[in-house]
Amino acid sequence: MSSPAEAWDRLVPPAPAEVPALSARGVHKHYVGGDGGRIRVLDGVDLDVNRGESVSIIGQSGTGKSTLLHVLGALDRPEAGQVRVGGQEVGKLSEDALAYLRNRSVGFVFQFHHLLREFTALENVMMPQQIAGTSPRAARDRARELLESVGLGSRLDHTPARLSGGEQQRVAVARALANRPLVLLADEPSGNLDPETSERLHDLLFGVSEEQGAAMVLVTHDLGLAARAGRVLRLHGGHLVLARPDAAGPEPAE
Repeated sequence: MSSPAEAWDRLVPPAPAEVPALSARGVHKHYVGGDGGRIRVLDGVDLDVNRGESVSIIGQSGTGKSTLLHVLGALDRPEAGQVRVGGQEVGKLSEDALAYLRNRSVGFVFQFHHLLREFTALENVMMPQQIAGTSPRAARDRARELLESVGLGSRLDHTPARLSGGEQQRVAVARALANRPLVLLADEPSGNLDPETSERLHDLLFGVSEEQGAAMVLVTHDLGLAARAGRVLRLHGGHLVLARPDAAGPEPAE
């Protein structure tokens, strides 16, 4: 009898090594404004990110950076275009297969951690593993290892209410890494943290991307953080373009 993970792997086969970890082609997304007009957010976005590669996305507030991250991570569907995670075209997956893909292959780190407040730090990091079919013992061992790696070995049994904001965010990072994701997506991950805690968090994210071969896409307003990525892209007018060296400069004209 096959394990839950083996059953899911038949629905979403593991990614071939030669394909990009994350790929987008011609992605479009619009919203309807208060006046009933269509607001262009994504207008034909193309992007490839390979294993172990880091890409930062900058741009003015309201340009659609978070929307793009949600589409890339299969939390939202594009109106047109294709998104592939590990070679799997997201739009062709069933809801069950899509849920498994998000759980097993994509790690999310948001500005607001979204921890489950009734569960301990250890249980929060165990949960995505158990959903993926990992045994409770293996999930516990992996969660303990990750929490110790982010300096929370003495906080395993603390609920979020008993953790500081920085500690909660570190739990969220550990949770995002629990299933050794192929793709790591971070949306202003340190926006609410002090500089010292932010730096430790950034070191952890880039270290994981390099050491575990995860493709990382990072949305940030912090130009110093953005510059640490292998590529810096600007989202402007619904398109991704290479940012100039003076990425803090004025937006290009339409």
